[in-house]
Amino acid sequence: MLIDSHCHLDMLDLSKHDDSMDNVISAARARNVEQMLCVCVDLNRYDSMRASASHFDNVWFSAGIHPLHIEECPFDASRLRQLAADPRVVALGETGLDYHYSQETREQQQASFAGHLELAGELDLPVIVHTRDAREDTLKLIREHGNTNSAGVLHCFTESLEMAKAALDLGYMISFSGIISFRNAAELREVVKAVPLDRMLVETDSPYLAPVPFRGKQNQPAYVADVAACVAELKGVPVEAVAEQTTANFYRLFKRTR
Repeated sequence: MLIDSHCHLDMLDLSKHDDSMDNVISAARARNVEQMLCVCVDLNRYDSMRASASHFDNVWFSAGIHPLHIEECPFDASRLRQLAADPRVVALGETGLDYHYSQETREQQQASFAGHLELAGELDLPVIVHTRDAREDTLKLIREHGNTNSAGVLHCFTESLEMAKAALDLGYMISFSGIISFRNAAELREVVKAVPLDRMLVETDSPYLAPVPFRGKQNQPAYVADVAACVAELKGVPVEAVAEQTTANFYRLFKRTR
């Protein structure tokens, strides 16, 4: 069994799936992808995100504010605490820092990220972290505001091996997406080889970043099977071993899914 540890089902263009979320879920199951985590980026969209897949018992949810949505959706601890009371909400995030696209909101991003980290510690929930061009500040805030008992995952990892090792030391997992299959991702593939399999997750980040051989098409949870196959090739292990271990890792990190 495989699990897509990070997707955005509410952002899919369902016209590519005969206007049916059931077809998306069925396509995933046909490739042994039995569960998925649908990740929130904006609390203003949370209700519609939840409604998009709430009737599927194999879909979990998160609640959080992406750093690129911080202006339209400022950090709101009360709202996050309310949403986190739902047993199907298994993590806070996606939160973090993105200095690549938004330098001007650095202070707001940092305050929001720190707030997510502290609230996660209070609620004993893991944190889903987005980081881009913000390595030092991401690690600094995790050290200062995070809780190793409710660490989390650096999702869609594209950073250096040095950062991966630092995050692992802080109790975090590393999640890899279809980017590892891209021709220009040779350095990232070396990170995949170095990260222990028992500290790794696989994801699609759909509808974005479809892996080879689907690059250029809309991504979907079914394609996490191709991410797992790429990991297996890089590590020289059977894809079944990647599926088994990343599934176990998912349950270990996201404790409410057990």
